[in-house]
Amino acid sequence: MTKKIIFLLLSLISVFSFAQKNQFNLSGTIEDTESNMLPGANIRLTNTNYGTAADKNGHFEFKKLNEGLYTIEVSYLGYETMLKDIELNKNLEIKIHLKTSSIITEEVIVKATRAGTNTPMAYQNIKSDELKTINVGQDLPVLLDLTPSVVTTTDAGAGVGYTGIRVRGSDATRVNVTINGIPVNDAESHGVWWVNMPDITSSVQDIQIQRGVGTSTNGAGAFGASINLQTEHFKNKPFAAIDLSGGSFNTNKETIKFGTGNMDNGFSFSGRVSSIMSDGYIDRASSDLKSYFLNGSYKTEKSIIKLIGFGGRERTYQSWNGIDPYTMAEDRTFNSAGAIYHENGEITYYDDEVDNYQQHHIQLLMSHQFNAHWTGNLNFHYTRGLGYYEQYKQDQYFSSYGLNPIIFTNDTIQTTDLIRRKWLDNHFAGTTYGLHYSGEKLNVSFGGAYNNYFGDHYGKIIWARFASQSEKGDQFYFNDAIKKDFNSFIKADYQLTEKLAAFADIQIRSIYYKVKGTENSWSGNYNVDLKDELFFVNPKAGLFYKVNDLQNAFLSFAVGNREPNRTDYLDGEKQPEHETLYDTEIGYNLQSSTMSANIIAYYMYYTNQLVLTGKINDVGSPIRANIGESYRAGLELSTSWKPVKILQWQLNLNLSDNKNLDFYTQSSEGELNLLGNTNIAYSPSIIAGSKLSFYPLKNLSIALLSKYVGEQYMSNSEMKESILEDYFISNISLSYSLNNLKSAKEIRFNLLINNIFDTEYISNGYMWDIYPYYYPQAGINFLGGISINF
Repeated sequence: MTKKIIFLLLSLISVFSFAQKNQFNLSGTIEDTESNMLPGANIRLTNTNYGTAADKNGHFEFKKLNEGLYTIEVSYLGYETMLKDIELNKNLEIKIHLKTSSIITEEVIVKATRAGTNTPMAYQNIKSDELKTINVGQDLPVLLDLTPSVVTTTDAGAGVGYTGIRVRGSDATRVNVTINGIPVNDAESHGVWWVNMPDITSSVQDIQIQRGVGTSTNGAGAFGASINLQTEHFKNKPFAAIDLSGGSFNTNKETIKFGTGNMDNGFSFSGRVSSIMSDGYIDRASSDLKSYFLNGSYKTEKSIIKLIGFGGRERTYQSWNGIDPYTMAEDRTFNSAGAIYHENGEITYYDDEVDNYQQHHIQLLMSHQFNAHWTGNLNFHYTRGLGYYEQYKQDQYFSSYGLNPIIFTNDTIQTTDLIRRKWLDNHFAGTTYGLHYSGEKLNVSFGGAYNNYFGDHYGKIIWARFASQSEKGDQFYFNDAIKKDFNSFIKADYQLTEKLAAFADIQIRSIYYKVKGTENSWSGNYNVDLKDELFFVNPKAGLFYKVNDLQNAFLSFAVGNREPNRTDYLDGEKQPEHETLYDTEIGYNLQSSTMSANIIAYYMYYTNQLVLTGKINDVGSPIRANIGESYRAGLELSTSWKPVKILQWQLNLNLSDNKNLDFYTQSSEGELNLLGNTNIAYSPSIIAGSKLSFYPLKNLSIALLSKYVGEQYMSNSEMKESILEDYFISNISLSYSLNNLKSAKEIRFNLLINNIFDTEYISNGYMWDIYPYYYPQAGINFLGGISINF
């Protein structure tokens, strides 16, 4: 409790500031080389909280800046970005001329799916530099843990292997993820398995996280958030880098990066290979992860063509069973996966109780700048996934595998021990497209995608104590799935007045999904013959108001529709319906030379929301159910305070109320039990994050990273047994770099100490009927690394 009080007191202190130095105004105009004004140009003072956009006359102004040295960065689509150093010791007015870009900028690749400066949505941009000091082996969701309204969890307890992310209480299947504008969510489960893309962070240029419905994007609709990754940009000069890190639980990461830079013929090539291994905090929850990223680019003055291949192979020991509270009290790291119970009472463990999967992505990205106003892109993609998870199962009924009992004269054998593999063999391919217009007052983007998915699900017995009539290679179940997904959208923002801009966005989406064959579950095989066709219209609109150069506000309303996933169809107690979200948000932004603040109030009203029931199926996938009407209402606060050059404090807080309306349960006899308004499962009412950074030396940074997650339920019926207790944890990050050495451009040393107070906490769990199972997380642990850039 003392730690929580200290955390909240520090949060209150952040509203006060130190005495200011002499203050001056910086203003100016942005023009091209022919003195034409460039309204909407983005102006940013690097290493500060200041940023704005030029008005219709190309004018900008920053007021009440502290005296000192600044670097101003000016960018505009179709023009070269300019950096200019300024010494501010009086009121200063400048004129900046941008040159037409000789090479199209790579931002056009993701322009259709990203929010811009005046987009009335809740979003955050994250540069790769912000992650490099903590990128020492953990998965990307864990690195994003301090972003607003985010809760992350890991099955293995240490941030490597199977990791998950929830935003505003919405689970990972409702977070839309794209890489270079191409959907990554699995077409059937809607999940994103980051374990299949190990160390993708090392190949990312930047990330944009939109909370709520957000702007239209490709793939499954966003109900909690969308996460858009853009891979590394073209580099002019050759480079190479080596990253080595290691730490607790025998965790180690090795990464090698290289690039040719710009060659005389317009081509460039770059790549990365990575290896991550960890034993995990939980017993036997080991991970053996390999990945690669290859990029070939060709550029002319007006065009970019990029051929990208990335992927990985993972072999992780299963740890999705969780642990019951009685066992956890004796042994927090116990893992029941792979347990073999012998007649003499001895317990041994099967060595290959693993998930073994590989996934490979190919993207062909083509962008062209037609003139100063029009750009477009056409992309093609293909993803190949293949793998299985393996299990040792005892006393399995032959009938559950389509086999006959073994009959002797005086005896009949009904069960056998066996080893099985459940396979997934899938192909995902399609195209995405976009056309963009940037004008003085009007910006328009038209885009969309058409994708096809084909997936085979089947099981094989690779060993049995008694084989019955089975033959080598037999499949004890098989079903194939087909999904066709088409969406198209148009969105525009228009500058109504000097201060007021309007935004409109509409998307249409059609889905065809079919599954046919036999499926296997806890109780054995059953026939599946499923077909569903859905059509959605998703409109969005908003207003953006610039109060002055220091303040702006927005109001938006968006509608999102989303189809059920495979588990909803096959494991739900009744046929699921699609869900609809009506998302209303209002936001206010304030910035000064030392502080920025962002406040967003949201009300997300759902009909037929599919929420987690707290149960899981036989492969650890969460089971959801439609619950009629529900809502999520909340307030998000994000602040950044830099009172002096050597100190910065970033803080975010989410306060929310998440309710099922008139929720009821149904007994096995069909009797309804009305529970009234209940809390939505996995939706804490308080989420807070803090990053306190200290820069005592030029190349040294020290940061205290803190996270608080409030109490939450693992079921919608608010059973006492389903409560997940709140937790507060803190990490320390240290980074020191040596620059411009004879042998290297930079050598950087990173150290990450997690859970410095050695808190025993649980980040996730599930309910097995009325019995809770938990995923405990590691106590104090560390990861350290060295990065050498040539």
